Amino acid sequence: MATLLSARDLSRVLPSRPLFEGVSIHIDEGDRIGLIGPNGGGKSTLLRMLAGIEASDGGEIVRRRGLRVAFVAQQDRFAPDATLRSAVVDTLPAAERDAAAGRLDAETRAEIALSRLGFDDPNGSAATLSGGWRKRLSLACGLAAEPDLLLLDEPTNHLDLAGVGWLESFLREAASAVVFVTHDRWFIERTAGRVIELSEAYPGGTFEAEGDYSAFLRRREAFIEAQRSTASSLANAVRRDVAWMQQGVQARRTRNQSQVDAAAERRAALDTLRQRNAAPQQAASIDFTATQRRTRRLLRLAGVGKAIAGRRLFHGVDLELGPGDRIGLLGPNGCGKTTLLRVVSGDLAPDEGRVDRAEGLRTIVFSQHRATLDPTATLQEALCPVGDHVEWQGKSVHVSGWAKRFLFKASQLPTPVAALSGGEQARVLIANLMLQPADLLILDEPTNDLDVPSLEVLEAALVEFTGAILLVSHDRFMLERVSTECFGFDPEGCIRRYFDPQAWLDAWAAAEAAATPIGRAPREASREPVPAAPARPRAPRKLAYHEQRELDGIEAAILAAESEVARLQQSTSDPVLLADHARSAAAFGALAAATAQVERLYARWSELESKQQGG
Repeated sequence: MATLLSARDLSRVLPSRPLFEGVSIHIDEGDRIGLIGPNGGGKSTLLRMLAGIEASDGGEIVRRRGLRVAFVAQQDRFAPDATLRSAVVDTLPAAERDAAAGRLDAETRAEIALSRLGFDDPNGSAATLSGGWRKRLSLACGLAAEPDLLLLDEPTNHLDLAGVGWLESFLREAASAVVFVTHDRWFIERTAGRVIELSEAYPGGTFEAEGDYSAFLRRREAFIEAQRSTASSLANAVRRDVAWMQQGVQARRTRNQSQVDAAAERRAALDTLRQRNAAPQQAASIDFTATQRRTRRLLRLAGVGKAIAGRRLFHGVDLELGPGDRIGLLGPNGCGKTTLLRVVSGDLAPDEGRVDRAEGLRTIVFSQHRATLDPTATLQEALCPVGDHVEWQGKSVHVSGWAKRFLFKASQLPTPVAALSGGEQARVLIANLMLQPADLLILDEPTNDLDVPSLEVLEAALVEFTGAILLVSHDRFMLERVSTECFGFDPEGCIRRYFDPQAWLDAWAAAEAAATPIGRAPREASREPVPAAPARPRAPRKLAYHEQRELDGIEAAILAAESEVARLQQSTSDPVLLADHARSAAAFGALAAATAQVERLYARWSELESKQQGG
């Protein structure tokens, strides 16, 4: 196949350290390349270099003459008043917006790209799209450029399981070559024809293997084992060198400089190999503590239902959890998974049905929104709010040692939480949760922003946890490995047991195909309200006039507050803002305040409803 792009000896040096150096990569027509690596290793930077958006500090990139490259960033940014058509047209270079010889004009190309991705109305508003459909719109922006090479940075972000499956099929059929950065191992397994890992564990900074992710893992393990064997042989040679160098005066007279130089080279080579061999082991050390409660039943839901703003999310939910149960909860974006988790945790009261909890049930909640972190606190304060030691499993651990378990250096302890990356913030949350013994872990998208080594350690910790787990995740690898049972939403808001995630995907696709004409947007993008649950008989009202007015308007207030949280979450992912510590601290402070407002509104809602019902 013809080569589209060839990069040699690329490097990027940060003020504090080299990000990567000596990296080489080639891309051929028809390639499907998955680019993986640890958090902070430079994957996004490398992708922007290949796209020509960012310059390298060294090396060169040779592109085929006339090569068209499209780059789709992690964050989806569209003008507030943009239509679908204008959002796509505005991303095209000015020189490409007019029809050229043999090419269609920009608006026609935009409409074709939108149609290919399932959009019906090019005049629709971009601002009303869900996260998954914003990602589709970003892809339409890339496709409208008619690229030979499509570069995707974390394309599965904000996609539910069905959306990830759609993207897999779409990329397998794409005419252009594709390079994508992702931590989604299932997506790599089913989409990539070549996998490249960017890591200091390898000479030249990368290791690549043809085939899917499973083939990559086998070849990587063989390579690392060979590298360890070489290090062992070199260590023996260095020990002999040291013994020779420490011999007496008579022996020293017979030395020649070439022997001394060779010994020094072996020591340097051994140091390099040891550093490389240590790199794959750098994953957070995660170990949740169970209370060892022997109660057979920890929690039971009977006929539970919930509606918000007149939209029924789910009803008739029956679920039981005991020690050792690990349930994966499946459903498309917006179906009510997070709301159900809040009902289970006791943060939100159900509209119907009953939630029975074991006496003294100890529950730990991992929220995808990370609102429990104070952005103005330092890393040390976030990990250890009082003093300089934490108590873990009956032992006192110094905060620097505790930080090291989660891949933080002692020099990072004064760093503000707002300046930490998404993956680093996730590790802080996990560190905090590990300090609390629990009967039940409720995990809402715990894999967001974690790199592959950390994901593998988290999975192992969850499998070994002896309490109960309720898990929401779009990570198929984690769901397959951790879950002992799968429950999934159907399009009518019922929750049923499924054999595995694929069984739920097949059932959902069949239900959608029966209800939705081919070519129209699936239910995730629909704005049609679900019929409200039947009204329940209420006890005589006991609310004052001003309280009744507050209750009447509180659902709309909650929706507005949650929209503000979503807006702030998107803004705090802006790399430009994150680079400015003052602005990022203010932005994260606003996000924390907005999230707290949502919590206050939900609490007030429950209080008013309880009072109205005579509770």
